[in-house]
Amino acid sequence: MNKVLGFDVYGTLIDTGAIAQPLYELMGDLAPLFAARWREKQLEYSFRRGLMQNYVDFSRCTEQALDYCCESMGQALTAGRRNLLMTAYGRLPAFDDVPQALTELRDAGCRLYAFSNGAASAVQTLLEHAGLEALFDGIVSAEPLRSYKPNPAVYAHFLRSANAEQEQAWLISANSFDVIGARSAGLQAVWLKRDTSALLDPWELAPTLTVSTLAALPGELAGQ
Repeated sequence: MNKVLGFDVYGTLIDTGAIAQPLYELMGDLAPLFAARWREKQLEYSFRRGLMQNYVDFSRCTEQALDYCCESMGQALTAGRRNLLMTAYGRLPAFDDVPQALTELRDAGCRLYAFSNGAASAVQTLLEHAGLEALFDGIVSAEPLRSYKPNPAVYAHFLRSANAEQEQAWLISANSFDVIGARSAGLQAVWLKRDTSALLDPWELAPTLTVSTLAALPGELAGQ
């Protein structure tokens, strides 16, 4: 397959929900709700900063989202526990279906890139910890543009960085904002619908393909 695949990282390859485990040790049954709100605020802050053209590293968005959740949910953390959570966020595990699917896609002749709003150094640490780094041809971060997906300039940056033509480039993401952003920028896009209850935003832009697990991706792409 002569395809260049850009894989979103957080929530697509890497399980951001796994942060609930260290949270549970600190706050018990509140952990799942806290984890979900933390992720929502992290994304919200990146969107707002992108619109404001007031860039900070994605990890700073993560930190500030953590602080917001602590205050809004009445959780006082010591500096040590805060640092523990931020360290854990940088070492989250991959979803179980990731290694085999990436291996099959590489064997089929695809070029694979980790394509993230996170800084390249942070993404590399995540991939190394998850044992995935060797499966990628490279990392494309939004960091050099000082902006975030779904800014169309970030998708154009992916094409340049991966030396890919628009017609051969595909985004794979579990985040609907990312799928819609890629389609708006002219890329093909796969919505990885890991959560069966997830809804795609009802805009005029639809994913090229939808799969429920990454294991289904090699077969689906082979037919394109």
